[in-house]
Amino acid sequence: MPQPLTTASSPRIVFAGTPEFAAASLAALLAEGLQIVAVYTQPDRPAGRGRNLKPSPVKELALAHDLPVLQPLSLREPAAQAELAALQPTLMIVAAYGLILPAAVLAMPRLGCVNVHASLLPRWRGAAPIERAIEAGDTTTGITIMQMDAGLDTGAILLRRECAILGTDTGGSLRDRLQDLGAKALLAALPGILNATLTGTAQDDTLAIYAAKLRREESLLDWEKPASALARQVRAFNPGNVCQTTAAGEMLRVWMALPVIHASSGAAGEVLQADAAGILVACGEGALLLTELQLSGGKAMTAAQLLNGRARLFTPGSRLG
Repeated sequence: MPQPLTTASSPRIVFAGTPEFAAASLAALLAEGLQIVAVYTQPDRPAGRGRNLKPSPVKELALAHDLPVLQPLSLREPAAQAELAALQPTLMIVAAYGLILPAAVLAMPRLGCVNVHASLLPRWRGAAPIERAIEAGDTTTGITIMQMDAGLDTGAILLRRECAILGTDTGGSLRDRLQDLGAKALLAALPGILNATLTGTAQDDTLAIYAAKLRREESLLDWEKPASALARQVRAFNPGNVCQTTAAGEMLRVWMALPVIHASSGAAGEVLQADAAGILVACGEGALLLTELQLSGGKAMTAAQLLNGRARLFTPGSRLG
């Protein structure tokens, strides 16, 4: 039988996270009636055309439940650490927070700090495990509940749950599944964490792979690459860092694309065909069928919709990029 998560002397839990991925775990904790004494999240960021400050999904959820919200720029400052120490936390739960926890913070809660990480550690340590897994062609990923230490996602593994990566998955669709799995995995691990019966397993550092943060320049499609690699890149970077190229000097965002291995040959970036099925572009190996696109200043649409008004940009023989 599952162990109860609440006791007569409820643990004092501090939660730290920022995006929707983290909000799913916070929501699960709240649904269990756990005592969340404070929520840490990144400072509000400018968003939208007006560039008005927008709170993170975690902050919005915390405020909706009347939880104290703290948004320090860093946890290295003595004042921020003193504020956390005053909360007398039993446990700190971290999910996609975005700030480094220094050693003093890691040692502060009686039961330490645990992390909800979106990969099967030690594979894909770092900032972008979901996107890098799709980009690399992995067929399986998952969630790791990890006891945090001073390294980058190097702590002992407390629990892992696997998740298949579908051939149609984008970064967004896989994240949606993993955030739900992460919440469930956290609740499964929490009783053993709180009563100190869940023993961690050390990671094998020889199997570690680093998931570097997505860089803006990576969104540019290199047509010299194989079509299969470009198709994975398009799916992986959707919607966080949508892939781009140019068509007759206009910026073109590529939201969805399919690899066509056996296609007519052409120079890399050459438009081979443009019809309702999509815009077929030659690559270093095979060709890429662009099926959902967006011109600068416009909205995302199917290739058929785009060709209705802008077919001249994609005449066979023209070049993208």
